[in-house]
Amino acid sequence: MKRLSFLSALSLAACATLPSAASPTASLGQIATVGAATIRPLSVVEDSRCPVKARCIWAGRLVLLAEVNYRGGSEEFRGTMILGEPLVLGQETVTLVGAEPAPMAGKKIDPRAYRFTFAYVRSS
Repeated sequence: MKRLSFLSALSLAACATLPSAASPTASLGQIATVGAATIRPLSVVEDSRCPVKARCIWAGRLVLLAEVNYRGGSEEFRGTMILGEPLVLGQETVTLVGAEPAPMAGKKIDPRAYRFTFAYVRSS
């Protein structure tokens, strides 16, 4: 019973992290406007996410090299963003909240197929 409760909680937590359909998305080289920031994904540095229908000890991670312009375009950040980890830029926070397609065991993802979803929060 404890295992069932844990799995139910885990599946609900996973659903809660899914981006909404209205969230800004971009492919490699494209620009996503996220609140007062623009993000251009440049390349996938690492994609070690657990493949669909696989059992993994570690969920893995996705690391994206990106350019982020913020503060009305007067500031720029060029560096890595990690799926699910907020990137704090002064009073603004941008987060890579989703990446598609999901990895499949034994299949490499074509870089042109990636779509990245972002979220933005401005602190007051």
